[in-house]
Amino acid sequence: MPRRIPVVSDDELAPGQRKLAFVEGRGIVLFNVGGAICAIENACPHNGASLANGRLEGSILQCPAHGLRFDVITGCMPAVDGLRLTTFPVSESEGQWFVSLDTRNEPR
Repeated sequence: MPRRIPVVSDDELAPGQRKLAFVEGRGIVLFNVGGAICAIENACPHNGASLANGRLEGSILQCPAHGLRFDVITGCMPAVDGLRLTTFPVSESEGQWFVSLDTRNEPR
């Protein structure tokens, strides 16, 4: 059974905002994209650069180190096969958002 770790409440993350959380030694960035919460590992698959401060346009995040772009919802690069972010499932219960660490989509 996946471990669900509480990371953010509904009132902490408005649309367009993000939060860097440290969960069991891992940096995880949560994004509110149009009311949907998504979670990625805070490491670019290209060279491990922090993604927490990357520019976000809609659901597309640009890595601040080398400019690679990723969809934070799917983890994929838009319109190309290439590197992929590690994403984590999130779920909501009673105003609290949880990230599931045992179930993740590893980069290819």
